[in-house]
Amino acid sequence: MSQNTFRQNLARLTAQIGQRPLDAALDQWLNAEHGVHSASYQALRADCLRGVAEGWLCEREGGGIRYGRIFKPAEDLQGFSVDVVDMQDIAGPHHSHPLGEIDLIMPIDGDALFDGRPAGWLVCPPGSAHRPTVSQGRALVLYLLPEGRIDFTRTQPKADA
Repeated sequence: MSQNTFRQNLARLTAQIGQRPLDAALDQWLNAEHGVHSASYQALRADCLRGVAEGWLCEREGGGIRYGRIFKPAEDLQGFSVDVVDMQDIAGPHHSHPLGEIDLIMPIDGDALFDGRPAGWLVCPPGSAHRPTVSQGRALVLYLLPEGRIDFTRTQPKADA
């Protein structure tokens, strides 16, 4: 599989969500229409697993987390950037989402959770912040960021936001 095929699969999805607000309604819609048992979820999961195995996804490592921005914000992706991380029983750096964030949670081992959520989608609204945490195993998480916007916190808060 090529990065082109992956991008085309993502473009089909982002075409459906590009004009929608990043809110609880989008979270519910994504999990109903593109949830764990859907062909679209299974295709994106397979794309991510293959990309990691082929070495073009999660090609960087820092602090026990493998990561990488595979696509910068682009018109064909409705202005979203695309990042994928590979995390196992770890909390990442605290950051905020000025324009929101859409996460696709793909457990690899066990019943891994991302910020307490199982496999599926998590939509973080504009202005939200967190310390992304994978618990109970290993997971890949695909991030869609409007305009690629993410603000990392300089001083890490002691408690999760």
